[in-house]
Amino acid sequence: LTLPLTLWTMTNFFKSLPSELYRAALVDGLTPFQIFRKVYLPLSLGGLSACAILNFIFSWNEFLFALTFTTTEASRTIPVGIALFSGFHEVPFGEMAAASVVVSLPILVLSMIFQKGIVSGMTQGAIKG
Repeated sequence: LTLPLTLWTMTNFFKSLPSELYRAALVDGLTPFQIFRKVYLPLSLGGLSACAILNFIFSWNEFLFALTFTTTEASRTIPVGIALFSGFHEVPFGEMAAASVVVSLPILVLSMIFQKGIVSGMTQGAIKG
């Protein structure tokens, strides 16, 4: 899920860049690699950071692959461990809810810290000027 989102976002971002940037850099004597490194890469940092943060969030919350491909208790991820909580005669909903809140805190904190960067990075490739 993360690779298609990144490709879609960054493709739209690079398509929105004016072609005059490339031509002007060629006139200035830059090679195609230098154009990418000195012109396009600094312009794409907002989109790249937004994609990185969203990919981290999606990977953190991945459940199905982690449940399917982990075989030992030591290799389980936190969401799978929470889902496999079990009691002798009942399901420990209180402990599961508390663990879910604790696991969600890093994502909430990161989202609040980088909220402006996520929104500007995602909309940067969508604006035609």
